[in-house]
Amino acid sequence: MFQAFAHVRLKVRPSGTSIPNPSKRIETLRPTHPSDPEVIMTSLAPPEIKTRSINDKPLPVKIATTLALAALADWLFYDQRLGLSVIIFAAALASASLFINLGNLDYRRLLLAGTILLAGLLPAIEEFNAASLAIVVLALGAALMLTTNHHLDGLAAGASSLLDLYLVGPFRLFQDAISAFNWPVLTRGFTLWCVPLVLGSLFILLFVAANPLLAKWIGQLNPGDPSSYLSISRTLFWIAALALVWPFIQVKWRSNTELADPRRQFAANDPPRAAEITNLLSVGTVLRSLILFNLLFSIQTILDLIYLWGNGTLPADVTYASYAHRGAYPLIVTALLAAGFVLVTMRPGGSAERSRAMRALVYVWIGQNVLLVISSMLRLDLYVQIYLLTYWRISAFIWMLLVVSGLVLILARIVLQRSNDWLIRTNLLALTIVLYTCSLVNFAAIIADYNISHSREASGNGVNLDIDYLVRLGPQALPAIDRGLALHAFDPILVYHRNCLVKEQRERMVSWRSWGFRNWRLQRMLDRQQGSAAS
Repeated sequence: MFQAFAHVRLKVRPSGTSIPNPSKRIETLRPTHPSDPEVIMTSLAPPEIKTRSINDKPLPVKIATTLALAALADWLFYDQRLGLSVIIFAAALASASLFINLGNLDYRRLLLAGTILLAGLLPAIEEFNAASLAIVVLALGAALMLTTNHHLDGLAAGASSLLDLYLVGPFRLFQDAISAFNWPVLTRGFTLWCVPLVLGSLFILLFVAANPLLAKWIGQLNPGDPSSYLSISRTLFWIAALALVWPFIQVKWRSNTELADPRRQFAANDPPRAAEITNLLSVGTVLRSLILFNLLFSIQTILDLIYLWGNGTLPADVTYASYAHRGAYPLIVTALLAAGFVLVTMRPGGSAERSRAMRALVYVWIGQNVLLVISSMLRLDLYVQIYLLTYWRISAFIWMLLVVSGLVLILARIVLQRSNDWLIRTNLLALTIVLYTCSLVNFAAIIADYNISHSREASGNGVNLDIDYLVRLGPQALPAIDRGLALHAFDPILVYHRNCLVKEQRERMVSWRSWGFRNWRLQRMLDRQQGSAAS
C-alpha cells in the first residue's frame, strides 16, 4: 500500500479549475460538500496496455484449423499411395501454422525459413522416398522453429527444439485437451495412461501388420456396415494426424535456460515444464506401460509358440507362408521401439530402475522382445527356403542379430547397473565387429550357391531360378553357375550369361588398379578350367 502511494501525487484545486496535462490518467474525488475542494489524484504510472498472448488466435480457430488439416490428411493419405500429396499437405500445414502464429513471427527469419521449406520440398517433388520424406519433416520443423522460437541461439538449441517438437509435441494434444476442461483428477489419470495407450495402440498396429490371425480377429470387430466409413484403423489415423498437427498450431518452445540445463525441466519451481515431462514418464506411467506392453506382447508370443514353433494348424483362410512372412519386418520395428522405451524410462539411478517390480517387468518384456526377434529370424528363414536368398534378406538376418545383441546389452546394463555410455560403447563395438566380418564375406557367392542349390531346377521344389538376379550378382557367382550347369541339362540362356560374366571378370583383371585378392582367386579358378578344357 505504501508503494502504491509513493507513485501518487495529491493535488488540491478549487472546483471548476481546469486540469493541465490531460495525457496523464486523472482520478477525481468529488467533494461531499459544495465548499470542499476537489481532490485530484494523478498517477505517474504509464497507461495500462492490454497484452496479447503469444498465440493470438482464439482456441476455437486453432481447433477448427487442426480438424481441417486432419481431414485433409485423411483425404490425401488414408489408403492412398504417397507422392505429390505429401508436398500438398506440407504446404497446407506450413500455411496454416503461419496464419495461426502470425502474431508471434520473427519476420527477420521469415525469408530464411521459407527458403529452407522450399528447398526441403524439392527432393519430394523430384522423387518421393524415405529420404525425401525425412527432409520434408526436417524442413517443416526448421521453418517453424526459425519463425516462432525466439529462444533459438545455436545449433544445439535448434536440435533440442526439433526433438521437443517431434517427440514431446504430439503428446501435448492430449494434455491440452484435458487441461482445457480444468479437471485435475481426470488430467492426472489421463496423463498416467497417455503413454501406455498411445504406445500400446502403436504396438497393436504393428502386431496386426505382422500377424494375419490378429488382423482377421480385429477385422471381425468391425461390422463392415457399408453405410459407415469409420473403422479402427481410420480412427487411429485421425488420432495420429491430430496429434502430429497440433504442435504446429499450438506452438510451445522451451527457453534457453531449459535447453542449457536439463535439470530445470524437472525442477519444482517450473511446474508447467515439470508436469509436461515428468508426468508423461512418471513412475506410475512407466509401471502401467510395462504391464500393458507385457500383456500385448504375450499375445503375440503365445501365437508364435503355437503356430510358428509348434506347427499348429492355422485357420483355412490363413496360409502358413503368409503367417511366416508377414511378421518378419514389423516385429523388428516393434523390438526397436521397445528398446527405445526402456532406454528412455530406465535411466541409470532413476526411480524406475530402483523399483524391483519394474525391473522384473522390464526383464520379462526384454525376454519377450528377444523371443519375437528370434521368431522373426525363423519367419525369414522359412520365407528364404521358399523364395530363395537376396542381399536384402541377408541384411535383414544381420540386422536382426544386431537387434538381439542390443536387447541383451540393454538387459546387461540394467543388471550390472552400468551407464548409457557403456551401453553405447558396447553396441558400437558389436557393430564394428559385425561390419568388419561382413566386409570379409563373399555374399555374392553365398547367394548364388544357395539359390542354385535350392531352386526348382536343382531340387525339384521351391521357385524357379531367377537368372536375371543371378547375373546381377556379378562374376563371383560363376562357381555356383558352373555347379548349376553340371546339375541339370544344358541351358543355353544360362550358358550365355555365364560367358558374359567371364568376359566381365577378365576385363576387371586387365588393369592392376582393379586388382583384388578375391577377384584374383576367381581368375585362377577360371584359368584352371580353361586349361583343363584345352587339354
